[in-house]
Amino acid sequence: MTTETPVLRIGLPSGSLQEATFALFAKAGFNINASSRSYKPAVDDPEMQIRLLRAQEISRYVEHGFLDCGLTGKDWIEENGSDVESICELTFSKASSQPTRWVLCVPESSPIKSVKDLQGKVIATEAVQMTRRFLDKQGVKASVEFSWGATEVKVPDLVDAIVDVTETGSSLRANKLRIVDTLMTSAPQFIANKSAWTDSWKREKIERIVLLLKGALNARDKVGLKMNIAEKKLQNLLEALPSLRNPTVSHLASSDWVAVETVIDEKIVREIIPQLKALGAEGIIEYPLNKVVY
Repeated sequence: MTTETPVLRIGLPSGSLQEATFALFAKAGFNINASSRSYKPAVDDPEMQIRLLRAQEISRYVEHGFLDCGLTGKDWIEENGSDVESICELTFSKASSQPTRWVLCVPESSPIKSVKDLQGKVIATEAVQMTRRFLDKQGVKASVEFSWGATEVKVPDLVDAIVDVTETGSSLRANKLRIVDTLMTSAPQFIANKSAWTDSWKREKIERIVLLLKGALNARDKVGLKMNIAEKKLQNLLEALPSLRNPTVSHLASSDWVAVETVIDEKIVREIIPQLKALGAEGIIEYPLNKVVY
């Protein structure tokens, strides 16, 4: 009698975040392959079933149980008002490692200087509920219209202001828009259906996946360094060596020499390697990292 393999149903964002998400899962050890038209990509783990969906929809499908868990923005969880279990935040995106921001914008030439100036005005946004709640807290009554996209081009001809998402602000500047206020900052969240989270097998599987994903993010922009040095010169090297934790030091076959291994930020490697060489280090090796698990 065969036992059916249990499966965890995971929703991942399609569109602009898809490539970055697949890359993160690959560094975590899960290789996902999808054709350009497939919403059911293959993954090299028989206990995982991937579904590609718009980030805007994932929290609803997780809440309603179509998915056991998923990765979506904090902004869309709030916009949908989804009742889900938030497991952790995974700050990554297609453009940077910074959270995205939902901002209220007007043309540079607009007389609108604050949220209060929007009384009776028209605002276009994809995040309608978020915007309405923000205005309510400010005591401002304005008309909020749903925008299907290309929101930046709608001011000032069609609407007075927009609420849009930005990472670097470059698109806003290119469209000569000025930020009036920030509604919220958002980063991807790994979320779970509340019933799935109480299932012992699913919870353990989710926790393992999250551990590996966080390890992959921790390794971002870091490298490993190995080197050998005479033990009498070790202390000077350790004092000059910035490291994630205390470096690993082990004796070589030659008792008066040691091997040193550590993890450092990649951006300082070009400065630190010549210093290490000057301090007596030899056989210096730099290598990439896939995961760093604390």
